[in-house]
Amino acid sequence: MRLWVFAHAVDDFYQGLIPAAVPFFVLERHFSYSQASGLALAATLGGALPQIGIGLLADRRRMPWMAPAGIALAGAGAGLAGLFSDYAVVFILLLLSGVGVAMFHPPAGRDARISAGGSATAMSYFAAGGSVGFFIAPALVTPALDGLGLGATALFIPPAILMGFVLLRAHHRAPVVLHGVTTAHAGTDRWRLFSTLTAVEVIRSTIFFGLNTFVSLYWIRHLGASSAVGGVALTLLLAGGVVGTLVGGRLADRIGLVRTVQVGSAAMLPALWLLLATHDYHAALPVVALVGLVGNIPFAVLVKLGQDYLPTRPGTAAGVTLGLAVSAGGLFMPILGAIADQHGPRGALVALAFLPIVAAALSSMLREVGD
Repeated sequence: MRLWVFAHAVDDFYQGLIPAAVPFFVLERHFSYSQASGLALAATLGGALPQIGIGLLADRRRMPWMAPAGIALAGAGAGLAGLFSDYAVVFILLLLSGVGVAMFHPPAGRDARISAGGSATAMSYFAAGGSVGFFIAPALVTPALDGLGLGATALFIPPAILMGFVLLRAHHRAPVVLHGVTTAHAGTDRWRLFSTLTAVEVIRSTIFFGLNTFVSLYWIRHLGASSAVGGVALTLLLAGGVVGTLVGGRLADRIGLVRTVQVGSAAMLPALWLLLATHDYHAALPVVALVGLVGNIPFAVLVKLGQDYLPTRPGTAAGVTLGLAVSAGGLFMPILGAIADQHGPRGALVALAFLPIVAAALSSMLREVGD
């Protein structure tokens, strides 16, 4: 499980690199808000479209090379993007980075479930690994780009190559046995509940992507902070997400998976509106950490619950909950970008602040597996 936690952290570091770099594409390359949102869309398209197919393959074949190759591609695409000023080239590189993410999550989620057994807490460690990667990204990327410019993204390519190599070596030394996990005797698939869960995850993903894309710009353009403080705000948002992921796993082992999802979905509404009501950029920093915490309470729980709903297809479930549904939020970024072009970053955050109502309504329709 430790290996998968570290691998997930490295893989999702490159997803976190993109929102950390977006303000610099706006400020240094003079991209519009719509174009900045398009960069999130590029990573989303690459990360979302292949997920179901890769998940189906992961349920049938082990393919030990796929997760390592995915990490390497995710890092190379995101790292090279900052070297180019042409929007089309940047878009394509981030698209390829998203494909790398898509290659990692289904086989990694499948094998992590095997290592975790039936523990929501153990799966929360795996999910938190990804959150840690997101958290570390702005903390490292923002100062590097602030001091060296966008070309500094290339400095972050080597960790992806190294982690891919380590993961491939570990696969060869300790092959994962899939017998007993992906067979039809594992239980009955509950597609209706899984579809509802996926809808909850898409709403949560839209909020997540929107905050990651616009929170730094909100601090810079609306609250009047520097780009460094904007990076701090994004870092705190993601740090809160790490804590929320771990809290969610422990909470689920105590009160149940579904109730934890419902609590997290409902708590997001007042947290977002509190952020919008705080106009001092210093005072808003702890609030944005709170938003990250409550927003990520359902994260690991949705992954495990999705695999419980599809017990014969853990790779497909992981591909959807960790990959497709999480990435799908980026598909709505052009809409938020258009809102931001008209009303600024605050307008985009106001639009996001209504979405927890939908998530809470959908999560009320979920049921525990034994019910």
